[in-house]
Amino acid sequence: MDKLSLVISVYNEEENVIPLYEQIVKALEGYSFEIIYVDDGSSDQTVPKVKSIHDERLHLIEFKRNFGQSSALLAGFDHASGDYIVTMDGDLQNDPSDIPMMLKTLKDGDYDVVTGIRANRQDDLFIRKIPSMLANRLVSKASNIKIKDNGCALKVFRADMAKSLGLYGELHRFISVLAALEGARIAQVPVKHHARIHGKSKYGLSRTTKVLSDLTLLMFMKNYSQRPMHFFGTWGLIIFGAGVLINVYMLILKLLGNDIWGKPLLLLGILLVLAGFQLITIGIISELMMRTYYESQNKRPFTIRNVFVGGKKV
Repeated sequence: MDKLSLVISVYNEEENVIPLYEQIVKALEGYSFEIIYVDDGSSDQTVPKVKSIHDERLHLIEFKRNFGQSSALLAGFDHASGDYIVTMDGDLQNDPSDIPMMLKTLKDGDYDVVTGIRANRQDDLFIRKIPSMLANRLVSKASNIKIKDNGCALKVFRADMAKSLGLYGELHRFISVLAALEGARIAQVPVKHHARIHGKSKYGLSRTTKVLSDLTLLMFMKNYSQRPMHFFGTWGLIIFGAGVLINVYMLILKLLGNDIWGKPLLLLGILLVLAGFQLITIGIISELMMRTYYESQNKRPFTIRNVFVGGKKV
């Protein structure tokens, strides 16, 4: 029987961890599973409450301090031993009863990831819903990867796909996009969503700037992670060329007897030449770093889904 690993990041969720455990056990009756709570430096009674649950299927990873949800998920993925990995929030807003349906969708459709779309979302309209809607549209437009609800934590992964994701910083918000960049086949299904009853939300409008900065990083990774010289080199040459043209123009003015010293245009030309040279240098260094990254670890800049010999999968 296939085994499920549920990875749940919790931070100050003392009133939710036991009810969530009970819901999972009820929803997954008849399944082989393990629950991995990753405590992200809670300052309340979350850890003692989890420890009070005497079930060998329940694992607890306790961080020394708050490292963030991406790190918590990464730790859970590393620890997971299941064939499939499920992620969900620890605040009781996701419903474990959706997991069997999502797992069936993944298996029947030969998908790598099934991600939820929160139907009838029970969140504040102006603080959560509208910013989330705008963020989803921005991410889809920028990445050209059409994920309707990037903020839904309830997802089911094939274990090898989840473990291959390079999660760090705050990239957990774009975990479906990261999977798509790895070549994952993704299905999106509507799931139930409940209002938060206990505790306080850890999200708000303050995360907007983080989302934008992470999106910028994600777009660079999508387009230039394996060829950074194409980005830095192209802009470097354009800026360097503009600087050279300005300086040639200023030289001609000087030869014609004009006083050019201290002119803003001259300073701009010098600045553009220096900036362009720096960008080209950064591109060369980045290219060397990428080559070192792949070659030193015997990595390949591609992933293979299947290999067939004589029409048979091997």
